[in-house]
Amino acid sequence: MRFFVIRHGETAWNVAGRFQGQQDTELNEKGLAQADLLGERLAGHRFEAVLTSPLSRAKVTAERAASRCEYGEFLTVEALTEINHGDWEGRLADEIAAEWPDELHRWHVSPETVTMPGPGGENLEDILRRAVPAVEAAAKRYEGDVLLASHDAVIKVLLCYWLGAPLASFFRFQVPNCSITVIEVKEGSAPRMLLMGDAAHLGDSFERPEQKGL
Repeated sequence: MRFFVIRHGETAWNVAGRFQGQQDTELNEKGLAQADLLGERLAGHRFEAVLTSPLSRAKVTAERAASRCEYGEFLTVEALTEINHGDWEGRLADEIAAEWPDELHRWHVSPETVTMPGPGGENLEDILRRAVPAVEAAAKRYEGDVLLASHDAVIKVLLCYWLGAPLASFFRFQVPNCSITVIEVKEGSAPRMLLMGDAAHLGDSFERPEQKGL
């Protein structure tokens, strides 16, 4: 089976560089257009299932991307929700740097060592513990292709898992908004990456400010 992993389209907070985490921000106009372009690229493909984070930016991306496909069930999976950034959510990188300079520096250079400050704040191990069982269950349940819509941090943690890389490799992966990553999973074999963070379908829509938040 194969996972077609898509990141949600652009939001206003992506553009501003605000850390979104589990805040339920919506796609902006460009993000909606990106999701439609993704749908054009996937048009006619057959997915056994569509699995999505419950956050609207991922769910709407999944709905629009799958609108021109054939698919079986459409399921919301809590485990695919973005990392909880705790007290960083809704803040700009500069604001975080002013209050938590050491933690933000460590997040950029050794993200596996950081637990987000404040109530509910998560770390990468937390994401690993909740997201991996979800994809393992899907790999056992489905034989055909699965469309999986999630978020930057979750996708990068899953890539570390699938490729056998340490969580310290988190920032080595580039996963643009509305990009596609394809992972082939076969019993008895190591997962294979067939496509990585591909956003060719977006054309000029791919141009965007440097990402400072998640």
